[in-house]
Amino acid sequence: MGEILVGTCSWTDRALVGSGWYPVGRRDAEGRLRHYAERFGVVEVDASYYALPSERNSRLWAERTPDGFVFDVKAFSMLTGHPTREAVMPGGLPADHRDPAVLDTVWDRFTAGIEPLRQAGRLGSVLFQFPPWFRPGRQAEAFLRECAERTDGWPVAVEFRHPSWWEPGRYEATCALLARYGMAAVAVDMTQTLPSSVPPVTPVTSPRLSVVRFHGRSTAWGTGSKEDRFRYAYGEDELAEWLPRVRRLAERAEQVHVLFNNCCGDAAVRAAERMARLLGHDAPAAESRDTGAA
Repeated sequence: MGEILVGTCSWTDRALVGSGWYPVGRRDAEGRLRHYAERFGVVEVDASYYALPSERNSRLWAERTPDGFVFDVKAFSMLTGHPTREAVMPGGLPADHRDPAVLDTVWDRFTAGIEPLRQAGRLGSVLFQFPPWFRPGRQAEAFLRECAERTDGWPVAVEFRHPSWWEPGRYEATCALLARYGMAAVAVDMTQTLPSSVPPVTPVTSPRLSVVRFHGRSTAWGTGSKEDRFRYAYGEDELAEWLPRVRRLAERAEQVHVLFNNCCGDAAVRAAERMARLLGHDAPAAESRDTGAA
């Protein structure tokens, strides 16, 4: 049976910081991460989607977390074909993914930014979350092949946002494509009432890793504000639906990451705490874990 790690898709979200979940005296950058890592075994870095990660931050994150704690780092927007703001580009480069020199530089900066996590054994995965317009076809397959070449040796997870990847007639081909490159398929929980809803399938395409991301079940997905899209509190019965699925994933993968992306207030951390209890492994107490270097 593989190891199951539960966590959330951010520990610095403004709504979480303002919710009161972090105790007085642990609300600075170092205190927040240490407090979080005493309670969960994995966290997703979503800031790396909006701006390239820095080596300094990665080094500090590794120093402030215990052995066994891992970070799933979300790929920078340009690396997944999303629009990218000029203001976050390094060295004043244009935000033009069609320029090979620009793309090479961005890949180099991203690679350098996460290297301290890799060196410290803290890199759980790099998450490539592709946009809703990323559909099956030759172009998409070529894009994935290039990603595989550039990330050779990395633990990579892939989340498709277009449901056609997991339609019954396409499912096996999608699994084979990801398995060819050793990429872990990301299973998702979300509302099933929209044309864009991705089905809650749980393929295992890498023996090393499987990832489940809980987005909440808001019907404003894809259309509302961030708060509208992610404002959702999971009930215990909804989480319990996933227990057999998560355990089956753990029978086939060395590690399973269960991550909550309903980041509105403290909803994500509360859901993660509840899921950990349902799985029978409460988040470890602070005094029972090595909290790493000061």
